[in-house]
Amino acid sequence: MPSSPVPLPALGLIGFGAFGRLVAAHLAPLFSLRVHDPFAPDSAFAAAGLARCSLAEAAACPVVILATPVSTLAAVVRDVAPHLQPGALVLDVGSVKVRPAQIMRAGLPPGIDIVATHPLFGPQSARDGLRGLKIAVCPVRGDKAGRVGAFLRRALGLTVILTTPEAHDREAAAVQGLTHLIAKVLVAMEPLPTRMTTRSFDLVIQAVGMVRHDAPEVYHAIERENPYAAEVRRRFFDLAAEMDGALEDVETARAPA
Repeated sequence: MPSSPVPLPALGLIGFGAFGRLVAAHLAPLFSLRVHDPFAPDSAFAAAGLARCSLAEAAACPVVILATPVSTLAAVVRDVAPHLQPGALVLDVGSVKVRPAQIMRAGLPPGIDIVATHPLFGPQSARDGLRGLKIAVCPVRGDKAGRVGAFLRRALGLTVILTTPEAHDREAAAVQGLTHLIAKVLVAMEPLPTRMTTRSFDLVIQAVGMVRHDAPEVYHAIERENPYAAEVRRRFFDLAAEMDGALEDVETARAPA
């Protein structure tokens, strides 16, 4: 008799918003997904060919991904904790890492391995696939971070950056904090020119488009939950004010007496 196919390992996905759906699309061929999100519409599950399951069922999987906003992570961790199996691996996918690492370390049972991750892409930048895109992987508890990184490289083609939550947030305060801040300002200045543009201007507008439709929770997490973001913002605005002052001085010097 022909052998039965080997069943796919189970993976629990908590959260089925825009990024949760991106996660599901790429992991569905590799895992048997158990997805829980009481707020996602039935149409989202139907489009992905998945069935909604209970929190307990999703949290009982050997691997659990928390794809929820940083602002709700503490409540999700509290609700998930009683249903986790000993030795399970829990990962988050938030845009900041210091605070989520603290929340998971404090709220998840001692026997649970924890890896904090930050995919450095979103649904817009991943439209053409994941290969070559970057993901930060931060060990929080246990020794599975290396295996997580190896899987992400091998199975998904991602470029893995192994780092700490603190080092991640220091760099992300500039990389993401400034990108989203500048994008917010430029969107507020619209309409901007579209006909007589330079290549550099077009690239700036392209960058704005990549984050324009991010959920408000993403912007708030990047700017408010990152402990280093305020310092970067202050330096940016101070330097901008200094440059503005220098230009004002030039204009004053040129003015006729």
